[in-house]
Amino acid sequence: MIRFSHKGDFAKTTKFFKSVAHGNYLKGLEKYGDKGVQALMEATPVDTGLTAHSWGYKVTATDTSYTITWTNSNQNDGVPIAVILQYGHGTRNGGYVQGRDYINPALRPIFDEIAEAAWNEVVKA
Repeated sequence: MIRFSHKGDFAKTTKFFKSVAHGNYLKGLEKYGDKGVQALMEATPVDTGLTAHSWGYKVTATDTSYTITWTNSNQNDGVPIAVILQYGHGTRNGGYVQGRDYINPALRPIFDEIAEAAWNEVVKA
């Protein structure tokens, strides 16, 4: 015989989902978008500074998710400079410039902060 008992209710969970449904998180995500832009600006390798100052972000919401997308508008002949700095690129004379992982380390603390804030909302009394 298997027995199952339950005590309590889902009031906190219901409250959390109601607040999400009302879009209360968009303003909070704007804050993290700004923080991410600042972190990326500081971490971007600087030659002219154009790539570092070309970061932006966009917050989008769907029925099931919220997304922050960080963008960089600096391009040279259609090539996104932030991407080739991150992953590396070939040179005109056949050489190769090694990429440098600067995006992930810059955004990791922002991701951790978002996760902690979301968890605190879930468990908030």
